[in-house]
Amino acid sequence: MFNTSIHWTTFFYLLIDTVIVLITLYQALNSNHNLNRFLYLGLLFVAYNLSGGFLPIDDFPGPILIQYIITYGIAITLCVYIVYYLYKEYDIEVLKFHSSIRNLSFVAGGSFVLLFVIPYYFTNSIDSSRLLFTIPISIIAFFFLMLFYRRISNPVNPNKFILRRNKLSIISVSAVALLPICTVIGDYQWITFTVMNSAFYAITIIETDRYLFFLENKNKLYEVFLFNKEHVEKVNESKIIYGNLTRREIEIAMSILSNLSYQKIANDLFIAKSTVSKHASNIFKKTNVRNRTEFAKRFSSKKK
Repeated sequence: MFNTSIHWTTFFYLLIDTVIVLITLYQALNSNHNLNRFLYLGLLFVAYNLSGGFLPIDDFPGPILIQYIITYGIAITLCVYIVYYLYKEYDIEVLKFHSSIRNLSFVAGGSFVLLFVIPYYFTNSIDSSRLLFTIPISIIAFFFLMLFYRRISNPVNPNKFILRRNKLSIISVSAVALLPICTVIGDYQWITFTVMNSAFYAITIIETDRYLFFLENKNKLYEVFLFNKEHVEKVNESKIIYGNLTRREIEIAMSILSNLSYQKIANDLFIAKSTVSKHASNIFKKTNVRNRTEFAKRFSSKKK
């Protein structure tokens, strides 16, 4: 299209992703919801579609290696950010074997330099360099997919919202794991970009589903939201800052108001009981109560 290498499917995904980003930006500017993380993800997908769709081009200044560094660099950053996004979504700091986001970034970036950039510089062969880079990255990606699946899988969980989120998250991680394989197969944009953009659309559905879930249960947290709003408006007078509840804190607050135990909340959200306790402590501080009994007594909604 447009006398460039971009495929019509990639251009189509680029348009959809741009629309999603613009809608998210509008929502972020006109609401109290913190959508920065999702907005950054959308911008990365737009950059991924642009760079991967239009590059390489013949009249680009400098050696073609620079163009590959740009396209692969954006793709690697996007994949790491998707993993980071899901780490935050599930309150995961470390899965196993010190697989933190920082370590993952070092491994991905270092492997790209050592196994792609340097070999390509000396051999000038894109196929051999791509193969050398993607094989170990594919192994790491599928290993992470296995760990992630084991971390969140719980077929007996009765919460439909959580189950939907888990399935969509698996789609996102699977797309990241399949990207190296799609890359080594060849420059088939309609395959590679369909796989990768499916990760963005899965996460978009997660965010939409979460928003609808909050709307459905807003009465349960009506008094909490009201309390928070009043104190934020009076922050300059009281000199006491009550930060807004995060999305995870809202989920846990709703569970507390449903009289669920910390262990049951931990099981439902696939997190440790200590993590639930930590979030609950933050909720109590932000709402100026001492414990869950006082929290339930003060904020149990009368509008059920």
